[in-house]
Amino acid sequence: MAATSRHRRRTAAVLITAAALGLTITQAQAAGHGTDPFGVRALRHQAQLHERHQGLSPFAEDGDDDGGEGEEIAEQADQYAEARTSPGIVAPGAYGAAYESLRNLPRTGGSWRDVTRLPYDSDDPRYRDVNSNSSGGAGRVTGRVTGLAADDHGYVYAGSANGGVFRSRTGGGHWTEISDRLPALSTGDLELDGRGRLWYATGEANTSSTAFLGTGVYVLDDPRHGSFSRRDRVGGDELESTSIHALRFAGDKVWAATTRGVWSHSTRTLKGPWKLEFAPNPDYLPGGPKAADPDAAYKNIANDIAVDPRNPDKVVLAVGWRGGDDYNGFYAKGGSGGWQRLTGLGDLPSDSQDVGNVTFARSADGSRYYAIDQSPEQTNENPDSGLEGVFVSRSGSPTGPWTRIADYKQLRDSGSALTGDGYQPGIQAWYNEFLAVDPKNPDHVYAGLEEVFETKDGGKSWTVPGPYWNFGFKCWSIDPSRQSGSCPPTVHADQHAVAVGSDHGRSYVVVGDDGGAYRRPLNGSADAAGHATDWTSLNDGTMDALQYYSVGVGTDPAGRGVDVTGGLQDNGQSILRPHDRVMGSNFGGDGGDTITDPADGCNTAQEYVYLAVSVTQNCAVNDGSWTTDPARATTWSVAPPDSATGEARFIAPLNADIKDKNTWVAGGRHVWVNTNGWAIRSGSEWSGAYDLGEGRTATAVASSGGKVYAAWCGPCNNQGFTRGIAVGNADGTGWHELTLPVDGTVPNRYLSGLAIDPADANHVLLAVNGFSRKWTEGPGAGVGHLFETRDGGVTWKDVSGNLPDVPANSVALLPGGTVVLGTDLGVLVRTPRSHGWQVAGGNLPTTAVMQLRTGPDGLLYAATHGRGIWAIDSRRLR
Repeated sequence: MAATSRHRRRTAAVLITAAALGLTITQAQAAGHGTDPFGVRALRHQAQLHERHQGLSPFAEDGDDDGGEGEEIAEQADQYAEARTSPGIVAPGAYGAAYESLRNLPRTGGSWRDVTRLPYDSDDPRYRDVNSNSSGGAGRVTGRVTGLAADDHGYVYAGSANGGVFRSRTGGGHWTEISDRLPALSTGDLELDGRGRLWYATGEANTSSTAFLGTGVYVLDDPRHGSFSRRDRVGGDELESTSIHALRFAGDKVWAATTRGVWSHSTRTLKGPWKLEFAPNPDYLPGGPKAADPDAAYKNIANDIAVDPRNPDKVVLAVGWRGGDDYNGFYAKGGSGGWQRLTGLGDLPSDSQDVGNVTFARSADGSRYYAIDQSPEQTNENPDSGLEGVFVSRSGSPTGPWTRIADYKQLRDSGSALTGDGYQPGIQAWYNEFLAVDPKNPDHVYAGLEEVFETKDGGKSWTVPGPYWNFGFKCWSIDPSRQSGSCPPTVHADQHAVAVGSDHGRSYVVVGDDGGAYRRPLNGSADAAGHATDWTSLNDGTMDALQYYSVGVGTDPAGRGVDVTGGLQDNGQSILRPHDRVMGSNFGGDGGDTITDPADGCNTAQEYVYLAVSVTQNCAVNDGSWTTDPARATTWSVAPPDSATGEARFIAPLNADIKDKNTWVAGGRHVWVNTNGWAIRSGSEWSGAYDLGEGRTATAVASSGGKVYAAWCGPCNNQGFTRGIAVGNADGTGWHELTLPVDGTVPNRYLSGLAIDPADANHVLLAVNGFSRKWTEGPGAGVGHLFETRDGGVTWKDVSGNLPDVPANSVALLPGGTVVLGTDLGVLVRTPRSHGWQVAGGNLPTTAVMQLRTGPDGLLYAATHGRGIWAIDSRRLR
């Protein structure tokens, strides 16, 4: 859900000098060329763009007209959802039932430790190699924050993408988790009501029903001291397995804009079901005659609700799918009591092609209503931006008349860092939106897109207090000694949430984005360019909401312990070395799979999106001197050819042979093999072992002694979903497709993980994602989540047993035959002596575990997508 950053890893390369250009290209060859809109281009292209236009976004490329990063985020979100929903959609109650089943399981001994609960510095000066974002200005970061609330007594509440809710008593920082007892930790919205109660809407909706789903809405009566529990849920299971974009209060009613229409509930009692107020296409809702339609998940999306301050019964609904649909528009109740589409709103469009993702904000005195509108038409046709505009209703009524006060060009020219072709403000307006009005000044507004914008005169003029980064500005240099000193800290990119609070009369604004939470005075200071000089990162390590896809562990070269690294959503690759008090970031952008040498943790291969693999043999330690002497670069781009053609999953599988650490397998459309280990220096060193076929892409790969298994899907979405497994040798011989009939032997669902028995390469475990047929409404969904073969895949057996019906992401086989499974709700264990599954250890939050790895220190490491990396003594699990 997530956001991507197609070329954040290449930032420094955009800014290299012309003198260094040629040598840098030979040392850090990128894999993608030509027409592929998603591949990673050669550094040459970026340097040319820099020469042509100073300050151009590193995302934009020569000849790139595809909308850039916004397209990648959409693809990331879609692929992430496919693993859990294909071949159908998830029915209400799925996660709740899985959580209840998990709670009834016994628990093993041992306790998990949060390895990454310490500050993570994206600007760490130790790691300024070619693929780093260091010196961009975002400072200390954590995972995506998608909900914020603040009061007037210094309390701030932050809801993370899939790590739950955290409380601060100090205006941000020194965070404490307050929602870990809930079955869902994915945040859609977080609001304080007039009585001071905290409302938590689960199910992140920033990616339009393609992030983690939720289990409804919860209310905490005393948020300053209490913690959420399951008994705090509002209503029944009506809002389970959905995402909630916004909660709005009107009189004694709360409204919820969800991916299954608009619902309401009394605020006086938590009992009684939610009422479905409006669904534009009710036949597509769960239980409806068209619920199994491949497009059902996109037919009833609501984005926000505006309530007339003078009449709580006068409500306007903003409804619509970001990609465009006939039902998109604004709705209000007509004279007959039914919902009718609104027209004649002034500058605010009412036609379906120009109403997409919408966010509302009202001034405290009721004199103004503001709105941001993303246009599906612009998103599909304008390569620079999908933003229709920012609008104001100076009557205070949500029915207008509305006046446009900014378009993307005006915002671009107000001090934005995104000024180049192919990536300008609002290119991701369907993903990045927030609005907040100063409670004491109705003309003072903060607007969030990719950057943070501000107007103090009702939209006549704008500034950019939170630019995307400092790259491209005249003040910037990768060498700190050469910086002018005028580049202030900024926020991480990609804005999602905002709140205004105060403490002892001092007002501040807090923003939430893909890097966590940041604060500045509500009326803060700025430099001559309008960039704020007073942002404070609130990511002190106590809110470990980091969203890992992978984890790698190896002995530190200095012999003092282990290095722990992992790939993250929009926060690159973290590196934690022994005795570090602050983690560093040695790769930027999105980090996917990683391969780490168990004997030398600084030997690391890290995947950017679409198999854009890079390798380093010194942990990517660099002072940035490669910009003037390219021979000092210590990272090499070694992407397999499928990265150039776009024939790989957004997060594509990358793994090392369990018996030969120098043999690597990567999966796109093809199965690629590298036998040079960390000595690889070019993408041309990969050999093609097998072609899975046109339209197919690998979802998991594993290898033992040169025998390779590659799971695939294609098509991977609901429309004709198919899956399979190919088996062969690393040298390209003996390849064949296994027979996986759609009869329940192995479900027709996403194949997400493979584990090979080191003692027998014919003994393999297969993890299957999604839910069983009870919860997945699609043909051939099947049952079961763990399958086993002992004859190399000729026959399979369902060994799920009493495993809860929950998406499985990763499987590991420990010495002695203990099986460990990483799921969307934690880690489960089955030993050879146990009669069934157990929950692995204590203390691990209920969040998605994407990958499991054993380290040379005897610990089992779990990469969670929302609460960092955790470790447990694997001996306690056997």
